[in-house]
Amino acid sequence: MDDEPTLEIGTSADEVVADAPGAVPWAPPGRFKLTLYAGAHLLMVLPTLLFFVLSVVGGVLSIAWVGLPVLFLFVPASRWIATRHRNLAAAILGTPVPADYRPVPEGTHLPNRIAIYALDPMTWRDLAWMLVSLTAGFVLSLLTFLLLVVIVTGALWWYGAEPIMRARARLDRALLSYGTTDRLEQRVQVLTETRASSIDHSAAEMRRIERDLHDGAQARLVAVGMSLGLAESLFETDPERAQQLVSDARAATSGALGDLRSVVRGIHPPVLADRGIGGAVEALALDMPIPVTVMQYLPGRPPAPVESAMYFAVAECLANVGKHSGAQRAWVDLRHADGVLTAKVGDDGAGGADPARGTGMTGVMRRLSAFDGTMRVSSPERGPTLITLEVPCALSSPKTTPSSPKG
Repeated sequence: MDDEPTLEIGTSADEVVADAPGAVPWAPPGRFKLTLYAGAHLLMVLPTLLFFVLSVVGGVLSIAWVGLPVLFLFVPASRWIATRHRNLAAAILGTPVPADYRPVPEGTHLPNRIAIYALDPMTWRDLAWMLVSLTAGFVLSLLTFLLLVVIVTGALWWYGAEPIMRARARLDRALLSYGTTDRLEQRVQVLTETRASSIDHSAAEMRRIERDLHDGAQARLVAVGMSLGLAESLFETDPERAQQLVSDARAATSGALGDLRSVVRGIHPPVLADRGIGGAVEALALDMPIPVTVMQYLPGRPPAPVESAMYFAVAECLANVGKHSGAQRAWVDLRHADGVLTAKVGDDGAGGADPARGTGMTGVMRRLSAFDGTMRVSSPERGPTLITLEVPCALSSPKTTPSSPKG
């Protein structure tokens, strides 16, 4: 987490914690290693107690605003110590123990940051875990450690270290990460929200299409009909005038066709259907007022709805680059890996992009959320800005499309 401070709690504990997670295939830790993990737990008891007390005191004092700085410091510190225990639990059990904290956007002011902490269920689960860790968890880790160092209990340690430490790890996992039921409830909630958002978005799109047809093509076609009717009545009395009206009607017909093409492009651009999202994004880049480099690593094509959603999301991001960033160059990186379609849109502009301040970025999030997609924005003041769009999907029709930079 970007809001977790760097803390030192002792060399031995840090070495053990650093050894706990890893990219190598998991193997059940031996008894001595489990005892080292127990020692790491014991070394972290005092910091856990300190962070727990200060977090509670800060929460009480926050009523009078005095405790806000305390929470600002020690809620992230509590998350840091909890994450160390998640790593140890993952090493013991051989399964990930994700944190699931709600993200805190960069640059969030103190009161808003504290509000995000307070509304995050994981903050309260961390507090409950610290209380349990300081009691039952402490007893289990201490027992494992003492069974080894007390000579007469060596046999008990040999047979008891593994079940005791696995019980401790399961206790940590139960409190420090959401269970299956919790995740299903969250999933239902997210699906309910995204479905409602998608319905609203679809209704808004229908109204936009109706408005574009009414104000554009329909108005031109009505004018064509009126011109042709008037020309018909003038053919015998004023042929030259009738011929001019027919010419005007033909010009209006061309304009109506242009309006219809614009509406169609707004629904599903022909270049997207013909060349896929890679080619369509390249076409967007060519129309940009600044050099845009497009890199793509797509061994196939995503489903059409996902492809369309990602295309319009990238188009909105590039439009924002052209309007607001003041950038000299930009880039788009399209790739598919581990079942996720990812588009990264970056620029070297002034930064300071905030999704909460613009309806365009809100529309991007709404469009992607219908497909379980996400958007992350990193845009510090003075730049650079990097927007990461992700949508889980599978690719079809494998083929290789070369990268094509511009600029």
